[in-house]
Amino acid sequence: MDRGKPGSKMHVLSDANGLPLVVAVSAANVHDSEGLKPMIAGIQTQHDPHRGCHFKPRRLHADKAYDIPHLRKWLWGKHIGVRIARKGIESSERLGRRRWVIERTISWLSGYRRLNPRYERHPRNYLAFLGLAAALCCYKRLLKLTM
Repeated sequence: MDRGKPGSKMHVLSDANGLPLVVAVSAANVHDSEGLKPMIAGIQTQHDPHRGCHFKPRRLHADKAYDIPHLRKWLWGKHIGVRIARKGIESSERLGRRRWVIERTISWLSGYRRLNPRYERHPRNYLAFLGLAAALCCYKRLLKLTM
């Protein structure tokens, strides 16, 4: 966290394949961990009428910025498994097998010209373009799967 840093951060929550599920924008001087609860709350649980069950996230992989005890307890209360590197104990290299997925997703979103660098003055406009880019990523993946 840099208190004087201008700009914004892009927060992305994706599935195991890298499809963006939830996107958000925050100020650059806000700690990453403060964006986690709204992102998890933004996931809609889906009901499968044939099986009679709800789908929800089962596991969360994150870096050391999210290693805060109250976040771990909150996720545990939501029955979401946590795989967060612990500060001072684990190296970030062990998360590399899973973390490249989200890094690739952020790279896909940053590839859109309107998002990087940020041209929009208002955060709601930037968030709208970020959501549009996420929808385009999902559409492109759908085209690959159906062809």
